[in-house]
Amino acid sequence: MVSVFKQPLSAAAIKAKARSLGADLVGIADGKVLDANPPDPRNPRRPSDITEHDCGRVIVLAKRLNSGVARIQAWNDRHKYYNDELALTMLETTSLELVFWLEDNGYPAIIVPPTHVDPWRYDDDPHQHQTTLLSLPHAAVEAGLGTLGLNLQLLTPEYGPRVLLTAVLCSVEIECDRRMEQALCLGPSCGRCLKTCPGDTVRHWDRDWETCDSYRSPHGFAQLSDHIAEIMGEADPAKQKEKLRSETSFNLWQSILRGAGVITGCRRCADVCPIGADYDALLRDALDAIAENTPAKEQRLADMVTAETKGELPAAHQAQRRWIGALPYLPPKATE
Repeated sequence: MVSVFKQPLSAAAIKAKARSLGADLVGIADGKVLDANPPDPRNPRRPSDITEHDCGRVIVLAKRLNSGVARIQAWNDRHKYYNDELALTMLETTSLELVFWLEDNGYPAIIVPPTHVDPWRYDDDPHQHQTTLLSLPHAAVEAGLGTLGLNLQLLTPEYGPRVLLTAVLCSVEIECDRRMEQALCLGPSCGRCLKTCPGDTVRHWDRDWETCDSYRSPHGFAQLSDHIAEIMGEADPAKQKEKLRSETSFNLWQSILRGAGVITGCRRCADVCPIGADYDALLRDALDAIAENTPAKEQRLADMVTAETKGELPAAHQAQRRWIGALPYLPPKATE
């Protein structure tokens, strides 16, 4: 792009524009830093893998999830799915408007949505965990918006994990934000994400992603393909018609229409997390008790605390400690 077409822009101006368009949080990461520090070196997912031209800066946008539906405790409540999907739609619109504004100022830009996975990596297994083209939680940490928690979800000081993320790639020469050094997560001594998880997917600074996906996307492609296969395999025509007209078919149809239950789903771990200024103000009175907790979960957390007290952090933590941050409740030698 010829420099004469570029208007002078600052990080503050870009952030102000994004907020005016509807973003609640905005941070700016250095594309080269993200390239040099992929969250999974075996599957790097770097900005430069998306575009070699316009990946100099990664502008991460966050939209808060509304608290009213978070106070509904059922993980599979469709009101929650729809409200979250509407918030995502608004965030996508914000991202697109920001891209047009950047391009009007002479800077080509690209949206990285939270729902776009690489179709070339799909290997005919609908239950295999599929990743986005760029890990938005990790990009958000590099952009100074927060740190990763026990189950590797993003935690922010303002809203805890109750945010949706998108990113905009653009090679505009502006100042980047600094990564937070101290962890926001309270670790297994809190463990509310593990206690509440209906699929028991939370591990020690890790997550069982395949199982989690069946809750995060309860009416997604895996369930759709399984349901169609079940209908096709039914030999009795009357039972086949019954399956076709079932509540499962109806839910899948509704979700295909709007995306609720496909790109939005369970977020119980986010709802009950005590991190974030919004929790005490709007959520604690409804979510303090965790019905899904069990003695077995409590024991697992106790074992994690014991291990960490001895300085025995799992390999998963070592792989993600850049984005988790220094754990303030442990001696420095335990996280070095």
